[in-house]
Formats: sequence, C-alpha cells, structure tokens
Amino acid sequence: MRPDTAPSGGIMTVATVPPGLGSDRRRLAETAADSERRIAALPPPRERTPEQRAEAAAAHDAARRMRARFMNTYADGVYDELTDGRTRQLRVAELATAAAYAFPGLVPTPEQLLQERSRVQADQEGHEIDQGIFLRAVLRSERSGRHLMAAMLRPTERALRLLPEFRRTGVLATEAVRLERRDGVARLTMCRPECLNAEDEQQVDDMETAVDLALLDPAVRVGVIRGGVMSHPRYRGRRVFSAGIDLKATSAGRISLIGFLLRRELGYLHKLVRGLSGDDPDRWTPPVQKPWVGAVDTFAIGGGCQLLLVLDHVVAAADAYLSLPAAAEGIVPGAANLRLGRIAGARLARQVILAGRRIMAAEPDARLLVDEVVPPEGMDEAVERAAARLAGDAVVANRRMINLVEEPLDGLREYLAEFALEQSLRIHAGDVIDKVGRFAGRVR
Repeated sequence: MRPDTAPSGGIMTVATVPPGLGSDRRRLAETAADSERRIAALPPPRERTPEQRAEAAAAHDAARRMRARFMNTYADGVYDELTDGRTRQLRVAELATAAAYAFPGLVPTPEQLLQERSRVQADQEGHEIDQGIFLRAVLRSERSGRHLMAAMLRPTERALRLLPEFRRTGVLATEAVRLERRDGVARLTMCRPECLNAEDEQQVDDMETAVDLALLDPAVRVGVIRGGVMSHPRYRGRRVFSAGIDLKATSAGRISLIGFLLRRELGYLHKLVRGLSGDDPDRWTPPVQKPWVGAVDTFAIGGGCQLLLVLDHVVAAADAYLSLPAAAEGIVPGAANLRLGRIAGARLARQVILAGRRIMAAEPDARLLVDEVVPPEGMDEAVERAAARLAGDAVVANRRMINLVEEPLDGLREYLAEFALEQSLRIHAGDVIDKVGRFAGRVR
C-alpha cells in the first residue's frame, strides 16, 4: 500500500493491518454463509409462516451482529485495504462492490443484489441493511469517512466525458434533465413530465451529471433549478418542481440504498453545497463552487423540498406549497432532519417532518423556507432577478463561509453515517412495504 494525500492536503499515513483481522474475516464469512443457507431453505418472505419469519429474522440477526462487530473493530483497516491505503478514491457503489469480494459475507455481492432487485420490495430479504451496517461504520470514522466524502465530490466520469460538448453547445439533454447555459446562467430543468418529476435512480444520475457540468464549466456563474411543464393529466401544461421519491419505483424494488438514497445525499446534493473536489494534491485554492437558485412552481414535495434546503435563494409561486411527508411514508427525508431545523427552527421542523404539516407559500411561515413569494405569472422575472443578484464576484466566497459555519463537514458525515443504517432499515420495514405497495396499486 502507498501513502496518499489527504483531501485537505498533507501526506496520509498508511494503517498497518490490525491484529485479528484475518481470523475474524474467516469467522465473518462462515457466519454469513450459515445465515444464507438457513434463509435459502425457507419460502419467499411473503409466503413464510410466523415461525419461518422468526427463523429468518434470527438468521439475519446473527450475521448482522457479526458484521457490526467486525466493522466497529476494523472499519479503518477494511477501508484502507479496499482503497490501497487511501490512494484510490472509490465512490460508494464501487466501495461496496470491492468490499463484497474482498470480505465475503460483509456486504451483498452485485449478483445477490441483482437477484434481490429482480423481486418486488415485499419479496426482498433486505440485503441493503448489510450495506447500511458497513457504510455507517465507514462514515463514522473521521479518517475513512472524510476520504469517502471527498471521493463522492469528484466529478463523475459521465460528466467529464460530456464536458467538451457542453462547453461547446451549452446544452445537455438527458432522459430526466435538461441543462442549458445562457448568459452565464446554467438552467437545470427537471423533465419527468409524466410523473411530476418524481425522482428515481435515472434522475439522480442525470441530476448529478448536470450539476457537475454546471460546476465544471467556467462560463457558468450561477445555477437555476426548476421543474418543467407536465404532461400528467392532473397538472397538464403546468410547471411542477418535484413530487419527491418515485413510490412506484420503490414498490418495484428499483430504489436502492446506494444507487439512490446515499448517492443523492453524498453526490449532487452535497456538490450543490460544497462544489467539487479534484485530483490535484497541491491545490491551494478552495474547491469550485457556484450559487444556486431554486424556482418552485405548484409544489415541492419530499425530495423536492429537501433540494431547496441546499440552495442559496428560493423563489416560490404564491399558489405553491412545500411538504416533507417522509414520516407518513415511513422513511427518513434525507438530510432534511439535519437542515430544516437549522433553517426554519426546531418546532416548525417537527411539525413538517413528524406531523406532515404542509407549508403554503402564501402563509407567513413559508418565509422561513423560501426567500421570495411572487404571483405565478411573475416567476420568470423573479428567477432572472435572483440569478443576476447571485452573479456578484464575492458571492461564492461568502456562500462558502456561510456553509462552513452552517453545515460543518463532520456534522454532515456523522448524520449520514446514522442515516445509512436508519434508512436501510426503513425501506425494508413492513409498514413501508405496505404503504408503497398500496400506492403502486392505485397508480397502475
């Protein structure tokens, strides 16, 4: 293993292999294999008797206790082995895949996950919970967690591949997003008109690509995020910001912990706050950041509302509303539990997150969440004014310092460590499976 340069500069030291790692690795593999054999002998989850469900739970529990104990003891040693002494920057998905092969039984293999995702959510074993145990331990470690977060702030390979064409044309059109640069402003439009911009894994990929391009292009000074015009029957011809997570995709088992929930938080949302990290170990200037404007037409529900919490200026139409119905859906609303109380106060945060309170743009409390409320017909002009104001030379430096105080890196890291496990447990909980299943049945 080789030394590496830390994200903040300086030479990293390479950890020695902890004593006991080899023997405990073998015990972990044996315990996990025994758990898998016991579960494989049972019927699929929905066909199990109460006694068989208890047997499956006991088998999972034995293996997960071993995984948690292993990672609590060896998190940094495991991470160093997977990243060659932190000389390689692996994204979350790459890290989990590497761990599956280097440490059998620690996390599911890609083959196991592919088989799991071929089933509806109700027939899954919840292998992502094992990923949650693994990633909680990695992110809990200041040493390994910071390195992983820096890796997730690197531009994606897809964005780097598309950058020359975007710089030439100023246009990117993907399945779920359109990005257009005009007069120094990158206008990012969410374009899933048939489902009200409900977010799935494709949209997360497209959003991160678009954010990367806006940050990488030196001709862009400000970004604007807005929803496109809908073809959905109830809102045909109207702009909509976002309906949040795609519950139909969730029920079908197509919303994953790593490919959606963690990639979203550690990827494009974190990049909106902190910008991009790079490869130059001697870089002494701050990372590339840019200010962002949000434009809320009709509603920003769930993930759409979460997105607003990382933007620098939010304009809302007077007939719009905001909500975070995650508790009603049975899940955790990303990092909103970390950010909303800071922005709007603890009491309002509890009302919105725990009780599902809907905030209408026209009511006074909305001014805690948005900066301007304008008539629907005045949205275009208000957005342009906001973008012009944020194009000033000193805006980036000041937003960087504000974000440094408001959301310290280690505070977010510690939050996301717990989120990794909490959310993996929630997306496979019985109440969530029932709720998203009923929703999917209504929209078919």
